[in-house]
Amino acid sequence: MNFETISVTVDRRGVAALTLRRHAQHNALSGLMIRELTAVAGLLSEDRAVRVVVLTGEGESFCAGGDLNWMKEQIAATREERIAEARRLALMLKALRDLPKPLIARVNGQAYGGGVGLISVCDAAIAVEGARFGLTETRLGLIPATISPYVAARIGLAAFLRFATSARLFDTATARDIGLVSRIVAPEALDEAVEAEVVPYFAASPNAVAAAKALAHALAPPIDDKVIEMTLTRLADTWETPEAGEGISAFLEKRKPGWVLADTKA
Repeated sequence: MNFETISVTVDRRGVAALTLRRHAQHNALSGLMIRELTAVAGLLSEDRAVRVVVLTGEGESFCAGGDLNWMKEQIAATREERIAEARRLALMLKALRDLPKPLIARVNGQAYGGGVGLISVCDAAIAVEGARFGLTETRLGLIPATISPYVAARIGLAAFLRFATSARLFDTATARDIGLVSRIVAPEALDEAVEAEVVPYFAASPNAVAAAKALAHALAPPIDDKVIEMTLTRLADTWETPEAGEGISAFLEKRKPGWVLADTKA
């Protein structure tokens, strides 16, 4: 499998290592990465030799959210173009969530915005000590709309409400408390912990694993076309507000937006 922004290797047991490979950009999600992740989800779903998938990031970050250039493209885009691009992200997340194989996040570092979304579509997540997390969109005058169905399903509405509105960062202990990650380990123990998470699946029937995942999703609130379209509309509406324009401009100009009080440390 040849990709530009990700790599996939499969060992003799059928464990696929899916690695985000934009370490210079902290593995931020670009349009190309979104398309490649969607494509690889389809390939892994159909590959009967693959029993488990481990998702991780190259370098010191797991995924820092949206790519800066991708963000700049959205500023100049029309409403229809923004919705189309957000739909591609939503369908990528859904494709990974619906993967009929166990999907384990090897969280090797920070995860913000879309990175939290990626963790949320995994069945389990092992995080390295010191990792930081955040739903930081409101700092830009935006909302974490596209990832919201997956994140809210993972951490619960109360935790989603707290972190999505405040954009506050949180540590691994908090991530474990709210159910975003399953376990926290030292850096040198990360691979061993991921292996311990992988091994039990080899005693389980692959078809039964797929059926159990489908059952779990059927028991949860549906993430269907109606829900996805609702989130895309809300995101597009927010993009068109004056505060979004100010927030994005402030971010690109490396200054505080106008709503931040001068005497705060925000």
